[in-house]
Amino acid sequence: MRRARILLADDHTLFVEALQKVLEPEFELVGQVGDGRALLEAAPRLEPDVILIDLSMPLLNGIDAAHQLKRLVPKSRMVFLSMHGDPTYVTEAFRAGAVAYVLKRSSATELLQAIRAA
Repeated sequence: MRRARILLADDHTLFVEALQKVLEPEFELVGQVGDGRALLEAAPRLEPDVILIDLSMPLLNGIDAAHQLKRLVPKSRMVFLSMHGDPTYVTEAFRAGAVAYVLKRSSATELLQAIRAA
């Protein structure tokens, strides 16, 4: 069975390095970007199955990037990762095309479940 291809979009290096350790045993990590504009450039080129998107990124936030990603990579599933639990952010993420919204304070198990479900 083919492993799902993941693109990480987060501007916090330490967090990304920790995510890579959690994800690599089960998924193929095809790339990592640190801002929304780089995400829009990388996603069509890499064609990931799942894009993990930080809500708050420089140059272009995750929600604005997701609106464009729906058109650029319609087959990619978007899972948001955020420290923001405010229902307004969650609602906006789903309107932008998210299939899951995971808080950064969640367990690794919860994140893995969200990615598998995506």
